[in-house]
Amino acid sequence: MAYRYALYWAPPSTHPLWLAGCTWLGRDPETGETIDPKPEPIVTREEHARIISDAARYGWHATLKAPFRLAEGRTENDLDTALRNFAATQTPFSSPPLIVASLAGFLAVVTAEPCPALSALAEEMVRCFESFRAPPTERELAKRSRNGLTPRQQELLNTWGYPYVMEEWRFHMTLTARLPEERVATLRSALAERFAPALATPPLFREIALFVEPEPGAPFRLLRRYPFQGA
Repeated sequence: MAYRYALYWAPPSTHPLWLAGCTWLGRDPETGETIDPKPEPIVTREEHARIISDAARYGWHATLKAPFRLAEGRTENDLDTALRNFAATQTPFSSPPLIVASLAGFLAVVTAEPCPALSALAEEMVRCFESFRAPPTERELAKRSRNGLTPRQQELLNTWGYPYVMEEWRFHMTLTARLPEERVATLRSALAERFAPALATPPLFREIALFVEPEPGAPFRLLRRYPFQGA
């Protein structure tokens, strides 16, 4: 059994966005392959390693339900069955245009416009899989609370174990750690250019993915994809 599980969206493995994101982060979480990120001339290799280390550990993804330990009495097989059943009821839908943008100093791939279907999927997954989530420890709650949460985000953290859910959720695929203010615009422009071919044709949302953290601090791996089978 893994230490933690996470319910993510990942681009289809055949889509250019999957290769572009995995290359930038330096690894493919599905195959375990290490990839040369070739960050120059955008950044030096030293700066690149520093700004992508956290994102690379979690793998190229967009969060639907944040990492959690399994609740007592729940097993990985239970979670797998529930994910299969959930995906069987979901209908594929189109993505709005995707762009590279800054989120509070982090650079990420985000939707250029609201996508109600995507927001609804994220909310439904938070609710449907809540029974699988073990309560966070006091240390985990304190770590989240140190991030300057609003009263509403604190309420969501207390209820769902994560502050950026429901109306606070926003689709994003993290590219960098928080950057110095003077670096944001330059790197955003450079990454927008680098990712332009991969973002030219937005992917179809047609599956969800189960990621696992084998042990504390280990890189997350994409364990299994669950295709949508609704009409």
